[in-house]
Amino acid sequence: MTARMRIIVLAAILVLALVGAGGFVLRERDKQDRKLASAPAVAEGGDLTALQAEPHLVFRSTALGPGYGKVAVVPLSSPGGPRTFTTASCERVYATGQDAICLYANRGLVTTYQATLLDSSWKQTRELPLTGIPSRARLSRDGSLAATTTFVFGDSYANPGQFSTRTLVTRTDGDVVGDIEKFKLTADGKVITAADKNLWGVTFADDDKFYATAASGKKTWLVEGSLSRHTVTSLRSDVECPSLSPDGTRIAFKKHGNLPPGRWRLAVYDLKTGKETLLAEQHSIDDQVEWLDNATVIYGLPRDAAGSASSDVWRVPADGSGSPQVLVKDAWSPAIVRTP
Repeated sequence: MTARMRIIVLAAILVLALVGAGGFVLRERDKQDRKLASAPAVAEGGDLTALQAEPHLVFRSTALGPGYGKVAVVPLSSPGGPRTFTTASCERVYATGQDAICLYANRGLVTTYQATLLDSSWKQTRELPLTGIPSRARLSRDGSLAATTTFVFGDSYANPGQFSTRTLVTRTDGDVVGDIEKFKLTADGKVITAADKNLWGVTFADDDKFYATAASGKKTWLVEGSLSRHTVTSLRSDVECPSLSPDGTRIAFKKHGNLPPGRWRLAVYDLKTGKETLLAEQHSIDDQVEWLDNATVIYGLPRDAAGSASSDVWRVPADGSGSPQVLVKDAWSPAIVRTP
C-alpha cells in the first residue's frame, strides 16, 4: 500500500469513528431528553420579580422534567414550596441581590464550559474567563467580585497534589484581578513554591480579604488572602471549600481527617477562638456549603440511588447539635439572598 493510500484509509477510519461517536452522543442525548420529558412536573408558582424583592433561595433545579438544570427561586419563608424558574440553565450558580454568576456547559460532540454574569432579571451582562470543568463559584456580598474554580484536567479533590485547578477572581465590571494560584503562598511559616500548589474555593470577606483552600504535598490549609497584596497565608490545616458565616466570625468547611480518600466531614471553625466543631451530618459532603443564617449551614447532597441524576439541599445546625434535614428536594448549588 502506498503512503498516499495509507493516508486515505486512515482518514476514512477517522471519519467513521467521528460519525460513530457523534451518533452515540446524539442517541444518549435523545434518551436523556425523553427521560426528562416523561418525568412528573414539579410544582411551580410565584412571580419572579416579587420573589426577588424578599429574602429568597436561588438554586439549580435537579427535578426531572423540562426544568432540569434551570435556576429556580423560592422564598426563604417557604423553601420547600413551589419554585419559580428563571431563564438561566447552570451547572453551578451563585447569586446576590444585584447579580448572579452562572457556570454552564455547551454540550455537543465536544463539551465546553463558560461563565457568565447575569443581572437581576437573569439576562446575560458579561462573559467571564473560564478554563476547565466548573467546580465552585462565589460572588462577594455586594456583587462586585466573582470567583470561579475549575478543574483543568477534569480531576477531583479526592487526592490533594494529584489534580490541577484554576481559581480566577474577576471584578464584575470586567477587570481580572488574577489567578490566586500565582499569589505568594505562605503556609506553616514557609513560602510554598512547589509545582503541585493549588488554590480553590474562595469565600469573600470584603472587597480585599478572602478565604480559600490551599494545597501542596497532599496537605490542605485554610488560607486568608489579600487581593491588593496578592498574598495568601495559612491559618490552619485540613480545611477545604471554606464558607464565611454572615456575621464574619466562623468558617464552615469540609475536612478529610483520617477518612478514606474522597470522603469528608462538615465542620465549623471559629476564627477568634480557633475552636473546631464537627457537624451532625454523617454523609461525606463534596460541596462548598452556604449559610442559611448564622446558626445553620446548607449544602447539596446527591441521591444515594444508583444512576440518579438528582440531589437535594440539606440543612444542619452549625453548632454540632440536631440532625440533618432536607431543606429543598431536587436541588443543588444553593445561594441565600438575604436582601435585594
